[in-house]
Amino acid sequence: MMGIFKKQIFIFASITFWINQYLEKALGIVVPVYHSYGDDLMAMPVVFGICLQLMRWWHPNGEELTFTTRQVVVGLVCFSLVFEVLLPFKSTTYTADPLDVVCYVIGTLVFLKFMNKPAPQSKKSQVL
Repeated sequence: MMGIFKKQIFIFASITFWINQYLEKALGIVVPVYHSYGDDLMAMPVVFGICLQLMRWWHPNGEELTFTTRQVVVGLVCFSLVFEVLLPFKSTTYTADPLDVVCYVIGTLVFLKFMNKPAPQSKKSQVL
């Protein structure tokens, strides 16, 4: 019932994100390379993982449900446009960086390869 949240990749990505946020916000410690690209690498497995788990809770196919590659690519494009075009245009808090998009792509590929699978007890996948 909580298959995605138990995947090692999801756990690793979530924990490294929260550790980095704690180091930066609470302790004022910034790890330069991770600060620039680490959270971006972890973002897509976490975001798509949460979305997939929510869909599995609500969809009749439950744990057999997976996303199509097209659905994931649309999510990647939307995420990239919001965080690398729209928000930097609207606010100085955000900075557009093409390497962030490369990190999003890598994270998306990790999600597709290792996380976007039916739960082990499922016999076959039902795409949304």
